[in-house]
Amino acid sequence: MLFKALMNGPNSTHPDRNRRKLYGRRKGPKLSGRQADLRQTLLAELAWRVGEDPFSQFPNTVQEIWLEVGFGAGEHLVWQATHHPHVGLIGAEPYEMGVAKLLTKLEETPLNTVRIHEGDGRDIIEALPDSSLGRFFLLFPDPWPKTRHHKRRFLQMEMLDQLARVLKPGAELRFATDDKSYLPYALERLMAHPAFEWLAEGPSDWKTRHLDWPPTRYETKAIKGPPTFLRFRRRTRLSS
Repeated sequence: MLFKALMNGPNSTHPDRNRRKLYGRRKGPKLSGRQADLRQTLLAELAWRVGEDPFSQFPNTVQEIWLEVGFGAGEHLVWQATHHPHVGLIGAEPYEMGVAKLLTKLEETPLNTVRIHEGDGRDIIEALPDSSLGRFFLLFPDPWPKTRHHKRRFLQMEMLDQLARVLKPGAELRFATDDKSYLPYALERLMAHPAFEWLAEGPSDWKTRHLDWPPTRYETKAIKGPPTFLRFRRRTRLSS
């Protein structure tokens, strides 16, 4: 049932949490000595504590919290944190090497408004209080192109229910893909969900990035085709 997940408060135990599987790579190339050290030191300092009060985990100068799920090597996350110093950025990434690359960036350019979850972004979303996020990013997620794997895609109706719960009215959801099968799949669900409205007014709005939407390393090296950039807004009033 649509919005069934909205009934689950931040302290509820999601029925799938203990039995679901996190697909995709966790391990990659062997970490360098420096990267391994950063995982033991800096990651411990910046680790997101799932289930604790979100604002208590950031400096008191933070006025809003944004979340990026699947941050890759962290270029976009670092750019957003650098250009929005009053925003707390949470990044979720299960791939060990991606986390290591972000930690290297944060060692070189310390940003005390970034927190990292080396794991499943769904754990963060399910534990967040209602209306706690000002923006959500899902950029070039694994498309799982085979039909039998579509259930592994992050953007499901149940997830949109959860995002509708944790996003503040007027908050923005940003999604990007270069996969020709994931685009209609995502659009169908986002357009069907009563909590979200598409902000596009013309083709240029989905063919080009917004001004504060920097390119990622993936876009410059591994992109499969013309990318699409979608911006949706959490409605302030919900239709029946």
